[in-house]
Amino acid sequence: VQLVESGGGLVQPGGSLRLSCVASGSIVSIYAMGWHRQAPGKQRELVADITSGGSTRYGDSVKGRFTISRDNAKNTVYLDLNSLIPEDTAVYYCNIEYTDYDGWEYDYWGQGTQVTVSS
Repeated sequence: VQLVESGGGLVQPGGSLRLSCVASGSIVSIYAMGWHRQAPGKQRELVADITSGGSTRYGDSVKGRFTISRDNAKNTVYLDLNSLIPEDTAVYYCNIEYTDYDGWEYDYWGQGTQVTVSS
């Protein structure tokens, strides 16, 4: 299984970014796709996740500013980051909960993409 994350970078406060994560490999179905983040010296925290049925959860600090969506046909999850603030600076990690061809369930993480909010 492979997760390819893209879209991170440097952005000014108040700006926007779109992160993408494409899953490929021995995947039969993906129940949940999501994003977590980890800032230096802090614990990894949930940013947002979305189930195959479209149910979403958001971390309290990003509600109203970030939007998660997914394209099930493309095994892709997106995260739209708006009204960015310096406190959003972190490495953002994509993760999926999926089932393989043997029926086993896994939780798999990407390598992360850096988001830096600074003027």
